[in-house]
Amino acid sequence: MDDQGCPRCKTTKYRNPSLKLMVNVCGHTLCESCVDMLFVRGSGNCVQCDTPLRKSNFRVQLFEDPAIDKEVEIRKKVLKIYNKRDTDFPSPREYNDYLEQVEEIVFNLTNNIDVENTKQMMEQYQRENRDIIQRNKAKLTREQEELEELLLLEQKGNEQRRLETLEEERRQLQAKRKNKQALLDELESSQLPASLLLAQHKDRAAQSETQIERQKQVVKPTIFSTGILKGQTVSLAPVARVEEVLYLYEPLHIDTHGPPVPQLEQLGRQGYLNHVRAASAQDVAGGYTSGLACHRAIQDAFSGLFPSLL
Repeated sequence: MDDQGCPRCKTTKYRNPSLKLMVNVCGHTLCESCVDMLFVRGSGNCVQCDTPLRKSNFRVQLFEDPAIDKEVEIRKKVLKIYNKRDTDFPSPREYNDYLEQVEEIVFNLTNNIDVENTKQMMEQYQRENRDIIQRNKAKLTREQEELEELLLLEQKGNEQRRLETLEEERRQLQAKRKNKQALLDELESSQLPASLLLAQHKDRAAQSETQIERQKQVVKPTIFSTGILKGQTVSLAPVARVEEVLYLYEPLHIDTHGPPVPQLEQLGRQGYLNHVRAASAQDVAGGYTSGLACHRAIQDAFSGLFPSLL
């Protein structure tokens, strides 16, 4: 990040840590000061590629590579038009072809490849699928509103639990202060030995703490949603059992066209693992074993040795 800088004034983040770089649709960067200086009238040309730009389209550069910012912005604009879902296609294959077409459009616009034809294709698609685009936009808006409502409910629940915890701590603190003051009053006015009063106070404090712990362990009943809409009927009949032939595992046979490769369990006895790094506990947890890595290396080393000797 220290090597980033403005190509016009040559100021870098190393010399000016507060430097704010801006990027436009062309993907080239300028610092905020140069943007204010060059685009006083609201528009102008890029210093590097001479592309006509507007000052309002400049945004703060988020990634180290400005090309990524350019791709992110282009992808947002393309996905506003190409917003079909898998349910809009009769088969997964057609949906995958559609996604591939979207990626090709993003790639062409990002790398300035056949830009005019790509834009014309997007305009034609937008005219032909105007109704579907508007419908999916409305559906996306509703989903976003539902998600925001869920997040708001979750925030309210967290805030309520936080307030309940603070209130419980306040009550416990007040109870401890009252017990302490009651003990002092008893020591001052009672004729009983202090040791006996202290023992009685400890017993009452222990009983109080036990009661508090029991109250904490009482779990409030949680209401779970079934996901069934109101008025919708659901069949409770058991699901039909599907009888299928069990999968029969057949070991994979690899023909290396070379000397026979030792089996995995033979590597340790034959000394192949003597110079292989032992697997740590973290490696084993991640699925790595020394024997498996060594076995793969031996397969690569033995592969094709016989043809090369002919």
